[in-house]
Amino acid sequence: MNKQMSESIILASILTLSGGFMDAYSYMCRGQVFANAQTGNILLFGVNIATGHLHMALQYICPVIAFAMGIAIADIIRFMLRDSRKIHWRQLTVLMEAVILFAVAFIPEGFNLPANSLTSLACGAQVESFRKINGSSMATTMCIGNLRTATQSLCDYFLKGERQSAKRGMMFFGIIGVFIIGAVIGNICVTHFSEKAILVSAALLVISFVMMFVNEEQ
Repeated sequence: MNKQMSESIILASILTLSGGFMDAYSYMCRGQVFANAQTGNILLFGVNIATGHLHMALQYICPVIAFAMGIAIADIIRFMLRDSRKIHWRQLTVLMEAVILFAVAFIPEGFNLPANSLTSLACGAQVESFRKINGSSMATTMCIGNLRTATQSLCDYFLKGERQSAKRGMMFFGIIGVFIIGAVIGNICVTHFSEKAILVSAALLVISFVMMFVNEEQ
């Protein structure tokens, strides 16, 4: 049976590393706005509306809109390339992400709104394009769904004795760990390279793009 590289553990780990990195980058370097955690942005948008800080509210709602646009763009690419045999739509999506993040690296820190919006757009495209690992639903840009799956899987193991559930649970806890590592690396890189740190995330996406030319057989 053929297994798509887009659902492999290795690729998911690299994308998750990039996802954690992007969130740390946008929060630490671009005005404490989340690239991935749109629930947090929506919450802070509401808080700033309530306190009358309309300028700050704009800083939080624009990335949310851009994230939704990224999802839409990924779907459009999937539709347009549905019959393509030269390149898979996910390959084009991840290459687009890399190009966007490369551009973000050269946006000065005084222009955090467009920088955060573009980063969130890339995250939206990624969350829509990569939604499975070994056949199980997962996310490479956020942790809440992965935490639910990991916890439920371990409960299934302890309650029902399903060994496969134990493996799935540990795999998802591992993905969460990779996200944390990405955030740690992102914070360190921001300390040393400031806005240029996002180039590391762009490089990870280029690696992912190259890896997706490989087909694994299982």
